[in-house]
Amino acid sequence: VSEKTVSGYQSQFGALSSMINQAASIEDWMTIYKKLVFWELEIEKAEIEGLDEVLKMQKAEANHEFSRFIKHHYPGWIHGDGPIPVLSTDIIRESVMPLIDRGMNVFFLLIDNLRYDQWRVLYPLIQDIYRVEEERLYCSILPTATQYARNAIFSGLMPLEIHRRYPDWWIHDDEDETKNQFESELLEEQLKRHGKKIDFHYEKINDPAGGQKYAGLLSNHLHHPLNVLVYNFVDMLSHARTESDMIRELAGDERAYRSITISWFRHSSLHDIIKELARKNIKLIITTDHGTTLVRNAIKVVGDRFTSTNIRYKTGRSLDYNPKDVFEVTHPEKLGLPRINVSSKYIFATSDDYMVYPKNFNHFVTYYNETFQHGGISLQEMLIPLVELTPKT
Repeated sequence: VSEKTVSGYQSQFGALSSMINQAASIEDWMTIYKKLVFWELEIEKAEIEGLDEVLKMQKAEANHEFSRFIKHHYPGWIHGDGPIPVLSTDIIRESVMPLIDRGMNVFFLLIDNLRYDQWRVLYPLIQDIYRVEEERLYCSILPTATQYARNAIFSGLMPLEIHRRYPDWWIHDDEDETKNQFESELLEEQLKRHGKKIDFHYEKINDPAGGQKYAGLLSNHLHHPLNVLVYNFVDMLSHARTESDMIRELAGDERAYRSITISWFRHSSLHDIIKELARKNIKLIITTDHGTTLVRNAIKVVGDRFTSTNIRYKTGRSLDYNPKDVFEVTHPEKLGLPRINVSSKYIFATSDDYMVYPKNFNHFVTYYNETFQHGGISLQEMLIPLVELTPKT
């Protein structure tokens, strides 16, 4: 098996490198990313030392070129210059509404911060009860952060438009309030905007107790044509890995991060919920709002106390940085993003970079290096799974 994996990847290495250098569309990049994940999982199964390092170098090359591609094409997508990929704003309209129109009961499961490779290792745990009707990647909007991407999913609008239409429902980065507290209201408004009078139930789970309670009451909700469940565990895992030395050791690299995701899911209330949905013959859509990436390279950025705290993107009025290090957006409205004030701009980290203030630089490098972060531009953060499943029963 090891010999077959080695020879298979070696024969594909040159072709993959050519694809990376010649990629001209988002579809090309989705194909490249799927191939990289495929070989990553194959090399992991075969336990081949050394080959994974070669793949890491190829992934780094791919992310460097993908970041250049996004800088060049992303502003055009926001203003309708095609071809435009499926974005966060399209998910409900394109994936949920057509199924409801066909009279199906739909369960829309959004697992926060779920990467494509994590989905690929989770699917074998449910493949006996659900079959994949369609599996594809879609593109998260920027910033690849919950506040922006998930609000865009449920509203069907870019953040700037949410801010303009529903100013009370948009919370800026510099405000202390919870940033995603109006998802149900935004979803209701989106359905109304498209003339859909759909009775739906929305739930958000942030801890194991909440998951167990929801699982126990699941049958009470399944009469609704649409059930929406936001499950936050994977996002909490990535943050816990930053803050806890024990979790950092348990999920020391990408392979271990996938492994701990499998262990959680196998024994989680979410697994029980999915099994019950299959028994009830409910159509299931699994997706996420953004992915996450392992950061390794610190870049220096200076900001005032009103600057956002995320280390993969920054927004504020007094930012000092090297423009060559970031994707610089001086006119946020061109990316469909609101300004905190008239002089605000956005900057995004690319590849495996992260932003650190020069003050106490070494301390923050020690704290954040080799942690999973999101908000910026990478294949792992932006190209994320959207899967339609049908019960095998």
